Amino acid sequence: MDIKQKASLFAVITAFILASSKFSVGFISGSLAIISSSLDSLLDTFMSGMNFFAIKKAGQPADDSHQYGHGKVEDLAAVAQSVVVVFSGVFIIYKAVESYMNSVTITYSLYDFLVMIISLALSFAIVLLLRRIGKQTGSNALLADALHYTSDLFSNSGAILAIALTHYTGNIYYDLLFAIIIGCIIIFSAVKIARSGISGIMDSSISEKMTKEIERIIQEMPFPAVGFHKLRTRHSGSTKYIDFHMLFCKRLLIDEAHELANNLESEISREVKNADVVIHIEPCNYECDLTEATCTIRLGRKT
Repeated sequence: MDIKQKASLFAVITAFILASSKFSVGFISGSLAIISSSLDSLLDTFMSGMNFFAIKKAGQPADDSHQYGHGKVEDLAAVAQSVVVVFSGVFIIYKAVESYMNSVTITYSLYDFLVMIISLALSFAIVLLLRRIGKQTGSNALLADALHYTSDLFSNSGAILAIALTHYTGNIYYDLLFAIIIGCIIIFSAVKIARSGISGIMDSSISEKMTKEIERIIQEMPFPAVGFHKLRTRHSGSTKYIDFHMLFCKRLLIDEAHELANNLESEISREVKNADVVIHIEPCNYECDLTEATCTIRLGRKT
């Protein structure tokens, strides 16, 4: 089990504990804010579980049917998660409006506060873990999962504020108001998850910052490398595919150009994690800035 799978499994277990604790407290107290937060955690459990299996599948090596690997499974999982999250957000808002139309009695205890504060701390820990490993490995699925738990941070904070305001004012509409806000935050998070997943499925380019870093590495290649063009990038799951045409002095031997290209591929892979780099070697023309007199490679091969 690799680090991505371990992080995802940890999220599943923690989310299940959070969901069970919050639902019990919400059911006893009648707080819609706490129940809505427990529903969010239950969905996190389901989607983290789906992520776990998606990451496991995406990590399988390429085969005859999937010669570029299975990385897009992570992106598909992210899109599927977004659909479920939207429905959960709509349901929470619906229940909030329904409760507004009917007088709902809400009671709280110190235990309610303790459970929600512990939930807030655990959600924060999960977000830090998933974001760190997600960025480290370039996993869209883990970053999408981190976004779920970020919405949990908001929902837990909102539930705590709702408990406090309702307790001190006796006005149940604070609880309903925060439930609506939580629902809107969840829907907004789902849109971001969907955009991230669709981006991977549509073979979108990697980030502009990373592309500029790749260009910098290529441009620092010394002579006999004389230029490059047709740089293309895309990502599939956590794998980043990079290909471009590299121009070398036409008097360079093929095995020498091949060795230089391999060195450049290794250099890019050191800077860009999970990179799959392909370089197409092309000869330069005689109209380049380096003339016959200044080209040391050509001078050395004159007979």
